[in-house]
Amino acid sequence: MTKITMLGTGNAMCTRCYNTCFYLHTPGGGLMVDAGGGNGIFRQLFRADIPFEQIHNIFVTHVHTDHIMGIIWMIRKISPMMYRGKYSGTLTIYCHDEVKHAIEQMCYLMIPAKICRAIGDTIILQEVKDGETVKIDDMDVTFFDVGSDKTKQYGFRAVMPDGKSIVCHGDEPYNERNDKYVRGCDLFMCEAFCLYKDREQFRPYEKHHSTAIDAGRTAQDLGVKSLLLYHTEDTRLTTRRLTYTAEAAQHYTGNIYVPDDIESVII
Repeated sequence: MTKITMLGTGNAMCTRCYNTCFYLHTPGGGLMVDAGGGNGIFRQLFRADIPFEQIHNIFVTHVHTDHIMGIIWMIRKISPMMYRGKYSGTLTIYCHDEVKHAIEQMCYLMIPAKICRAIGDTIILQEVKDGETVKIDDMDVTFFDVGSDKTKQYGFRAVMPDGKSIVCHGDEPYNERNDKYVRGCDLFMCEAFCLYKDREQFRPYEKHHSTAIDAGRTAQDLGVKSLLLYHTEDTRLTTRRLTYTAEAAQHYTGNIYVPDDIESVII
């Protein structure tokens, strides 16, 4: 069984829910993806009952604050745990070259030197390349460049022990250059900045984002089996599941998930 726990589902400026990040649980391990914009990641992990000792693999998609700043807090937390013998093994942070450089610089500027000493030793910043496949616990994870017009960003296709595939396309609209990674996958995790009917209020296209109806249309065209929408605005959280599902379903006939923070989806 594979489970995805959404630690956060909101876009960069959300305050009523946490920034988008999640934990992918598998029978033989797991992978945390991004960490949001601050030490709020501690509260989200506590609420989700995910202990720090369990987290040994993290993937960081890109350098925007709502994805990378929480990583600095994770290092700030885990490095002393390693020193005190309360965390066994290593922490590997997978990322592309720009993210690796940013994490190194922010750590050395923002947290004590004695905490940074774990970086390169028991905390490993593992640079990955476009199209590279890495074995992470019991998953085969292929990283790919999403083709962002804003900043370099990677997504991934993870193949589970049972053969099911999960694709995370980061917080950018689908780019046809990544057809081979997304087409026909079992779960497509896709950003949906707002509803199409609210596009004038939230201006998703100016910010290079999608709406729920765009995500539904893309998922149908690519023949994915299930669609998960995240990275949304937060003004209508009580009705978000209903309205985003309904809009995506105008074009998509598969399963649609619009989870709340700390909610889990079983694949």
